[in-house]
Amino acid sequence: MHDALSSFRVLDLTNVLAGPFACHQLAHLGAEVIKVEVPHSGDLARQLGADADLNREKMGISFLAQNSGKRSITVNLKHPDGKAVLKKLVESADVLVENFRPGVMARLGLDYDVLKAVNPKLIYCAISGYGADGPMKNLPAYDQIIQGMSGVMSITGAPDNAPYRVGYPIADTIGGLTAAFAISSALAGRAHTGKGCFIDVSMLESTLATMGWAVSNFLVAGREPQPMGNDNVTASPSGAFNTGDGLINIAANKQEQFDAICDLLGRAELKTDPRFSERQARLKHRDVLTEILEDAFSCDSAEVWEQKLNAIGVPAGRVLSVPQALNLDQVKQRDFEGTFDDVEGVGRDVHIVRTGFLVDGQRPKVASPPPQLGEHSADILSELGYSDDDIKTFRAEGAV
Repeated sequence: MHDALSSFRVLDLTNVLAGPFACHQLAHLGAEVIKVEVPHSGDLARQLGADADLNREKMGISFLAQNSGKRSITVNLKHPDGKAVLKKLVESADVLVENFRPGVMARLGLDYDVLKAVNPKLIYCAISGYGADGPMKNLPAYDQIIQGMSGVMSITGAPDNAPYRVGYPIADTIGGLTAAFAISSALAGRAHTGKGCFIDVSMLESTLATMGWAVSNFLVAGREPQPMGNDNVTASPSGAFNTGDGLINIAANKQEQFDAICDLLGRAELKTDPRFSERQARLKHRDVLTEILEDAFSCDSAEVWEQKLNAIGVPAGRVLSVPQALNLDQVKQRDFEGTFDDVEGVGRDVHIVRTGFLVDGQRPKVASPPPQLGEHSADILSELGYSDDDIKTFRAEGAV
């Protein structure tokens, strides 16, 4: 299954995050992904990241993070010859992914209706902030905007400091995962129907779809979700707690788990205290309970309490930094991080993260590092049947 998509060609016309992330997942499953970029500038992500030198070289870390396993060709979609090149690519493609604002591809004369005439089996996936129709379809949308519009920010943070943005581009990432899932499903469906389709991915709706409990509490029970900080809305003690050294997350969602904590701490009397004896009482008095527990936890580190709590059947884990998480033996032993040595255009090794799953014990991998801008233009054009003279003319006229 790690090469389940190896017979499919994907055209990646996307920029920055949601679309490139979607196509990166498809590449890990074996798809041939051709990144179609604007001449001279390419994907905006090439200029983004924490290393200014790489940004100037158009190999920014934001680009490196999610474009390995792809080939890059530059095509000017505003030039007649560039449009012809894209249509030639579409003839041989199974999937096209774009994340322009709705209407941009139509203005270029390259929308789904045009391209499905070129290739009726084409699966065309458009990713946008709000979807291809509706009153907000033409509004620009970036991750933080969608985090705000979806309600994610309204329930992130504590009551006294919310709303807060989630610390990584979660709406973009969810949009990309949704697109990859929809594309994979469409490819499976096409095996039966022989027909392509138009996939309309809304980042707003994709994000809302993942907020199951929060959304359902409002839709079913009429309870508007509120920011809870590090506390779990459904149980106590369930959340993040201070220790003698570091924070620890504890999820004592069952009565027997609360009882086990009381026994571990030598505080059996808490089990019969009317403020804590059952779930609803603990929720009502969670601030007092947290104070009692944190006082007890102050005698040892989060690492020690993690071991003690898990040993008695209470789910617990330290709150780690990103470097600490990547350094966990659990992560290192499962081949999660990939490395490409001395990548062209970067001048150093490039480390990437792979997928979050294994198939038959093997981690899906991509074979090639992130490409330089237009690195494979000549090869791909030749594969399409263009001569060396054609390619020289295209370049001279700014078509590629």
